[in-house]
Amino acid sequence: MSDLGEKCGVFGVYGKGMEAARLTFFGLYALQHRGQESSGIATSNGETIFCHKKMGLVAQAFAEKDIQRLVGHIAVGHNRYSTSKSSQLKHSQPTHIEDVGLTLVHNGNIPSTTLLENFLASKNIAYKTLSDSEMIAEAIAVHMREGSTLEDAVPKTFPLLTGAFSILLMDKHNLVAIRDNYGIRPLSIGTLNGGFVFSSETCAFHPIGAEELRDVAPGEMIIVNESGMRSVQIAMGIQKLDIFEFVYFARPDSVLLGKSVYGVRKNFGIELAKEFPLDADVIIPVPETAMPVAIGYSQALGIPLETGLIKNRYIHRTFIQPEQHIREQGVKIKLTPLPEVIKGKKVVVIDDSIVRGTTSRQIVQMLFEAGAKEVNFLVSSPPVRFPDFYGIDTPTQKELIGAQKTPEEIREYLGATRLHFLSYDGLIRATGLHPDMFCTSCFTGEYPIDIKERTSEIHSLPTAKLF
Repeated sequence: MSDLGEKCGVFGVYGKGMEAARLTFFGLYALQHRGQESSGIATSNGETIFCHKKMGLVAQAFAEKDIQRLVGHIAVGHNRYSTSKSSQLKHSQPTHIEDVGLTLVHNGNIPSTTLLENFLASKNIAYKTLSDSEMIAEAIAVHMREGSTLEDAVPKTFPLLTGAFSILLMDKHNLVAIRDNYGIRPLSIGTLNGGFVFSSETCAFHPIGAEELRDVAPGEMIIVNESGMRSVQIAMGIQKLDIFEFVYFARPDSVLLGKSVYGVRKNFGIELAKEFPLDADVIIPVPETAMPVAIGYSQALGIPLETGLIKNRYIHRTFIQPEQHIREQGVKIKLTPLPEVIKGKKVVVIDDSIVRGTTSRQIVQMLFEAGAKEVNFLVSSPPVRFPDFYGIDTPTQKELIGAQKTPEEIREYLGATRLHFLSYDGLIRATGLHPDMFCTSCFTGEYPIDIKERTSEIHSLPTAKLF
């Protein structure tokens, strides 16, 4: 799944007497999987806003001295994933508008910024060099300059936000959380020592000792200040969580829509076993996301599960360009096969999805080179046929192998003995939830939030090709 990147994780803390920055640091550490490009934290002590952000992983971006300088009982933090076009510190978050004391962190994407652009232009604010997150912050700041409080400025700006967003905002006295009215990206609330914590995923609560309270509802605004926590429904909410959170992005120890991510992924494997049972010698997951899927498939069919691919856990996004020979090694830098597990055996390899297909092809080749008698490739999601516009960095549709080839053509390209994608119905069954609760646009091409002018970037596919 090196072909996909999740755009960001957010974390926030409000609690008198708490070291908000330190808690946020460990929260971001737990959310590192959602972004490895840059990391940042802003805090407030009720009088001054402090901010520190830097390129790299959380541990690289912060030293003890940086945390000590971020004083205050309010904090918002951000891990960023971005495309190479915007790999610059100036686009890292938190975004801070100094004159109004506004700070913002954002997970998601606004595919159509026309409304924001028109509004900012009407206020004589230059926007052409701004990211979608920066435009949101500037629009809210306009209302604050005109006399609105943060709490009042957010609902006034909300109608301009055509897209997916889980956003935390902070001024000197308040922490505010908002979520788009379809709840595409996750955002949860926890409690800690009488204060409140907000996180893109619940997995970040346990390391700091916070207790999960509930999700921020679609279309809801949460305000936390010295008076406590209040909720305002500022738009009609219809839950449409991006199902890719279950497939790939979320950590297995997170809970989404009341369901264990680990449990759902294990169910993916059970559904695969029902749809495509194989007579094989060994099951090998592609680490890490596919591990619970492989466990489910193994237990359902009684086929041994082995660690046949070893992942170098310390390879993250790097700014060091690999030497040409290393670059040609491709996925071999990250994964190493174990011949003693593979040689002479009929292998079932399980992965969470196929995007471009290049990584999957290299994995199949590696397993055959390690002596596999058969390499059967099973995928715990349907073919990815449409690009995402809601915060996942997907290739263009012409680069998606599922949009260009039939499953049999994909099998031939991979060089696999057999290939099976989990059906759409099997995917939904595994969640135990109603299909209407999900955004499945990458599989179906149905976008719950109007992507407006970006519609020209996709083309429809024959219904018969879908699953």
